[in-house]
Amino acid sequence: MAVAFSRNPMSMAVLAHDLNTFAGGRLVLGLGSQVKPHIERRFSMPWHKAAAQMREFIGAMQAIFDCWYDGKRLEFTGQYYQHTLMPATFIPDNVVDAPRPRIILSATGPLMTKVAAELADGMIMHPFSSEKYMREVTIPAIETGLKTSKRTLDQFVLDYAPMIATGTTEEQLAKAVTVLRDRIAFYGCTVAYKPVLDIHGWGDLQDELIQLNRQHRKADMAALISDDMVNTIGIVGSPEQVVDTMKARFDGLISRTGFAAPGLEQDHLSDLLQRLRA
Repeated sequence: MAVAFSRNPMSMAVLAHDLNTFAGGRLVLGLGSQVKPHIERRFSMPWHKAAAQMREFIGAMQAIFDCWYDGKRLEFTGQYYQHTLMPATFIPDNVVDAPRPRIILSATGPLMTKVAAELADGMIMHPFSSEKYMREVTIPAIETGLKTSKRTLDQFVLDYAPMIATGTTEEQLAKAVTVLRDRIAFYGCTVAYKPVLDIHGWGDLQDELIQLNRQHRKADMAALISDDMVNTIGIVGSPEQVVDTMKARFDGLISRTGFAAPGLEQDHLSDLLQRLRA
C-alpha cells in the first residue's frame, strides 16, 4: 500500500504509470490514507476529511489517466486538489504500451469502504479485521457502494491478508503468537479501528491501550489482549491449520490474499499455497 496523502494525485500518477509500464500493465496500485498524526506530523502534509479527500484523490488520478491514456483534456477542480495543466510535453510517451494501472483502496470504516466500492477497482481490507466485522460491516458497505457504480462483487477485487501466527515447532509458534499479540495491541490503539473492537464487545479496551501506549508500556498493552482476541482477529496454528482456517473463514468472500510462513522450505510453502488456492 502506498500512502496517498503523503503525496498528491499527480506525483502518485507519475509513479504508478512508470511502475505499470515496467510491469507490462500488471500494476495493482494499493492506496491508503494512513491516519492524521502520521500525515501531519511524519509527512508534514495536510489532513482534511479522509473519505472526502480520498474520493477526490482517486477522481483526480483517474482524470489524469483519462488525459494520458484517452486523450481527454485535463480539467479536474475539486475542494482539495486542482489539476488543470498538462502540456503535451509532459504526457508520458509510452502510455499505449499497457492498460492504465488498477487502483485498490485500503479501507476499514464504512465511509472509506463506500469510496472504494464507488471509485476503485477493489479494496484492501485492513489486517485488523475479523470475519464477523467483514460480513456484518465491510461487505454490506461495499455492496452499497457498488450499487452506485453499477457493479457487482464479482467485478470488484477484495484483498485481505489476515494476521497469522504459525510455526512448525512449539517454540516457533509461541514466538509468533507473542508478535501477533503485540501487533493487535498496537492496532487496537488506533481510534479509526475501534469499530472492529466494538462489534465483539471489546471497545472499552481501547482507552486502556491508548493510555499504556502513551506511557510506552508495550508489555502491559500486550497483556490486555486475550487469547479470544488473538484467535478472532488473527489466525493461530501450524501452517496447514492456518491455511485450512483461512479457507473456512474466507472461501467465497475474498479474491486476493497473502500468506507468510518464515523458515519454511520452498517446496513446503508451494504446497501450502496450492492448498490455499484450491
